[in-house]
Amino acid sequence: MRRTFLLVMSAFVIVSCSKGSRSAGKPGSRGELIAAEKSKSFLAERPYGMVAIPGGSFVMGNADQDMTDTPEKAMLKTVTVSSFFMDETEVTNGEYRVFVKYVRDSIARTLLAEAAGDGSGTGIGNYAYLSKKSGNATPYDEFIESHGGRDGYDQSKRLDWSEPLYWNTSQYPDVQYAEIMESMYIPKAERINNERVIDARKLRYAYEWEDIESAVKNRERNISYLKKESIAVYPDTTVWLRDFNYAYNEPLFNQYFWHSAYSNYPVVGVTWDQARAYCNFKSKLKSDYNESLKKKKQKPMNFRLPTEAEWEYAAKGGRANATYPWGGPYLVDDRGCYLANFKPKRGNYIEDEKKGTYMYTAPVKKFGRNDFGLYDMAGNVAEWTESPYNNATYQFSSTLNPSLSNQAYREVKKSVRGGSWKDVGYLLMTGNRDWERKDSARSYIGFRTVQDIPEGSAKFKKRTN
Repeated sequence: MRRTFLLVMSAFVIVSCSKGSRSAGKPGSRGELIAAEKSKSFLAERPYGMVAIPGGSFVMGNADQDMTDTPEKAMLKTVTVSSFFMDETEVTNGEYRVFVKYVRDSIARTLLAEAAGDGSGTGIGNYAYLSKKSGNATPYDEFIESHGGRDGYDQSKRLDWSEPLYWNTSQYPDVQYAEIMESMYIPKAERINNERVIDARKLRYAYEWEDIESAVKNRERNISYLKKESIAVYPDTTVWLRDFNYAYNEPLFNQYFWHSAYSNYPVVGVTWDQARAYCNFKSKLKSDYNESLKKKKQKPMNFRLPTEAEWEYAAKGGRANATYPWGGPYLVDDRGCYLANFKPKRGNYIEDEKKGTYMYTAPVKKFGRNDFGLYDMAGNVAEWTESPYNNATYQFSSTLNPSLSNQAYREVKKSVRGGSWKDVGYLLMTGNRDWERKDSARSYIGFRTVQDIPEGSAKFKKRTN
């Protein structure tokens, strides 16, 4: 027993007096607690197509004459918002089509990968999951697969996006490939004029998001606050007919979203949920790119819809009393040209082509930008915000970054801002409020995205491309 005690004491002395011992902090810190990493100035990189909106304070609300005496007008309130990036234009048809095509391709690739099995052979075998292909499985892939995978994203089921997809029937590599690809189209019995088109009902985007506000309220954080969404992403093109029962808008119904002539026009027919799904996709696209780099970058901030306060602040362009995004109280410039796309007179949607008016929506960037560099913050299409709508919002919301995000997905009414091509000039004012049900799609409502800028960012980094 005594011998055992002496051995233990000897080991203690050896460990305690070892010259190789180190402090828990940075080597050579003489026992002081010093961070291992040096503090570096963080440069927020400006995403493509976005502009930096510097934080500041402004008077929120409609300070101009309220000719309609609507309850949307609330008590004026001085609030402060943090810096953020914002899309310089509304999301266009061309940009949204990238989202739709990604959903289409990912669904097709998943069906092909499931059918490809272990990836043996040619043809459909080329579309097997990366982990099934020889030399691509990592130890982590093997571990996950041996445990039956896991809920949510499965690392072992990564798709091989380097393998090209063939949508032309003459290029189908084998019969099994043809069978799977044909399942993406509307069944023959349901086709109109036997037209072979993708079944938009199958284009659903699945993603997860955390209800952080509810978790914080209950002082806990676990998987029960994880919300799973599966959103149909294709825009509702019937809005051009449903919104105007007694008008001939069939050409827009047939062509507005998919035709190349409208690529640079703002997307419409998108619900609030679809706009949020697009934001998630945009965040995923950037995050996946950063993960693919050998030298991984800082995890990017997520894209989202702007809050009502952020939208109004951005629309004013830094001006103290901006009735419209361009400042002054007039809708025309000194040459008599209109400064936004709206309905100038009753029944007269296109008063004079020389004055720059459009019958429906206009291509983005056709009208001047405000002092922040944002286009079409008035007119063209109204825009979804993240905020739920309430007449009393201004009265009970915070004066610092006003937001009701903990109620955003629960409330049916959502705040819509900016006015549209079908509205009169009064509805284009920066302080004017409107709303729509989140499950409604309209021919005059679109959206744009924002991205937070960390408060610790030293300055904004300009893109080199």
